[in-house]
Amino acid sequence: MTGLVTFEAWAGLAGDSPTSRTEWAAVVAAWGEPHRRYHDLAHLAAVLGLVDALGGGADPDAVRLAAWYHDVVYDPQRSDNEEISAQRARAGLRGLVAEERVAEVERLVRLTAGHDPAPDDGNGAVLCDADLAVLAGPPEAYAGYASAVREEYAHLSDEEFTAGRIAVLEHLLGLETLYRTERARAWTATARANLTAELTLLRGRGAPS
Repeated sequence: MTGLVTFEAWAGLAGDSPTSRTEWAAVVAAWGEPHRRYHDLAHLAAVLGLVDALGGGADPDAVRLAAWYHDVVYDPQRSDNEEISAQRARAGLRGLVAEERVAEVERLVRLTAGHDPAPDDGNGAVLCDADLAVLAGPPEAYAGYASAVREEYAHLSDEEFTAGRIAVLEHLLGLETLYRTERARAWTATARANLTAELTLLRGRGAPS
């Protein structure tokens, strides 16, 4: 297991106690659920690493904790995963960290539903940029990501998935600012090119023959 998701890394945020150890094990188990193809432990590790690399934010530890919880609940047949993940964060962190930080973690997790933090939201900018970094990968890496997401939604027909995915891509392309942190803004052109290419492909599939 990568060092970013070890108990030692977690304990630096939530302390070393029997309750903390139990919660860490539960969180890791959730991220390791077999139906996950993209939203898995590798994604968690990637987001944690990018949170550290992007820096900034008024409360870096709250951002790190929000990364641990942002997809802790991931059921492709639900539309409220971010809300349930935020509630899961509150329940899991109660008594482990200060109430003010718990509230901030909840807020940040909810923010990942739309990835549209306010201009002055430094914590939100770091978390959302880290979560969306995959959009700016090389074309082959982006294709792998898109394929993994399709696998997670295997219960949907091609028509249903295409309609839903188009809506997601249109939302992301419609954001006035895709990336907010100074470092991540350089990823914008590549990410928009990847999103546009996938959107064009999906729209083509839905066009009448």
